[in-house]
Amino acid sequence: MNGRTDAPQDRGCLVGICFFILGLGTLLPWNFFMTALLYFQSRLNTTEWSNVTTEVPKEVPKEYYFNNWMTLLSQLPLLVFTLLNSFLYQRVSEGIRIAGSLVFILLLFILTAVLVKVPMDSERFFSVTMATIWFINSFGAVLQGSLFGLVGLLPQKFSAIFMSGQGLAGTFAAIAMLLAIASDADFETAALGYFITPCVGTLVTLFSYLLLPRLEFAQYYLKKTNKYEAGTTDELLKESSIVENGKPKGHANGTVTSSAAEAKVDPSPEGPKGAFLPMEQVEKGQAKASVKEVFKKIWVMAFCVTFVFTVTLSVFPAVTADVRTSSPGGNWERFFISVCCFLFFNVSDWLGRSVTTVIKWPRKDSRLFPALVVSRVVFVPLLMLCNVQKRTFLPVWFSHDFVFAIIMILFALSSGYFVCLSMSYAPQLVEQKDAETAGALMTFFLSLGLSLGAGLSFLLRHLV
Repeated sequence: MNGRTDAPQDRGCLVGICFFILGLGTLLPWNFFMTALLYFQSRLNTTEWSNVTTEVPKEVPKEYYFNNWMTLLSQLPLLVFTLLNSFLYQRVSEGIRIAGSLVFILLLFILTAVLVKVPMDSERFFSVTMATIWFINSFGAVLQGSLFGLVGLLPQKFSAIFMSGQGLAGTFAAIAMLLAIASDADFETAALGYFITPCVGTLVTLFSYLLLPRLEFAQYYLKKTNKYEAGTTDELLKESSIVENGKPKGHANGTVTSSAAEAKVDPSPEGPKGAFLPMEQVEKGQAKASVKEVFKKIWVMAFCVTFVFTVTLSVFPAVTADVRTSSPGGNWERFFISVCCFLFFNVSDWLGRSVTTVIKWPRKDSRLFPALVVSRVVFVPLLMLCNVQKRTFLPVWFSHDFVFAIIMILFALSSGYFVCLSMSYAPQLVEQKDAETAGALMTFFLSLGLSLGAGLSFLLRHLV
């Protein structure tokens, strides 16, 4: 069957821009909380009094392991609600899932901004922040899963645009943090301005989603797809009724025997009139493979995306955010983590994702591909041997800032590249009718990798 040759044009690339912004908006919560580690650590940098071993009270720093808990409580809801979204998909409309999630994310960002000005003891602030991180990422998981399903209805290039927007979310957050640090404003004002930025970003994301149904190009694919599916079902029911009751010549017990009867008019309202499809092709188009059958075809890519994120989240940001500059003092110390850890990682990750539009190596059926993915585990000891402070067990082998920056760039480039390659290869390994199932499975394994990495980060941070 021919493609939709009568599709309208994406005038002014408005649909592409909308999906880029939607991709950006899905990862704003995670990136803005992660990049604000310096703010949260400063709010928690208090002391508790303890007189367990001595009669004289002694100041003992309270250790919250904020980096680890933030990573874990960001990724666990992503895994849980990615699974839950498969049930919500059928019971809750797309508009409520997407627009509703954006509204709640906006409200939680507003709460976080307000808390900047609210005095609060460290214990309560830690608890409120962790609860906010849990809920904001829960809604983010529903939002991301729903948008992956939505963008899958459009031509493949829009999926790349959507993921490119996701890749740029971290860079957006890192630049916002650098501007906040560089400003001459006091600490509270700078932090307030930082958290107001994602509020505006979430509002723009919401408006972009509401704009989509008003764009002709989006209308064509998003509305016509539903009509196509409904029309196909109706036509097949009519045809089966004709076969049973009319018993056309050449049929015996419902089996097609004549070559002339082995074709059927394409029921799609979008297809050219008079186009014919083989009967078996129509039947195959309706019978989707089981999840188990799809998994057997994509398990290598599922393993790859899980392993990449397990390695990445096991040390970033739980370990990398505690690296200290080899040149303490002066302005560079203020910017070091924001630049070398967050900005370099996010820009390199985005570049790694973007490169896949030009270079796709190794091929999807190459054994070298999973081997290279597994080889990324070398970055774990390399980053743990950088100047991470405080440390107990391991020595510092790479104390210089330049070495840490190079390791971070290569670490992030490979992460973005292999993730994007795995996610794009998986649907190509199955028939088109099973591409949606493959995408849903890959989203689950992506979330699994993030959660495994977040859990492993506690152990690795203690081993440093």
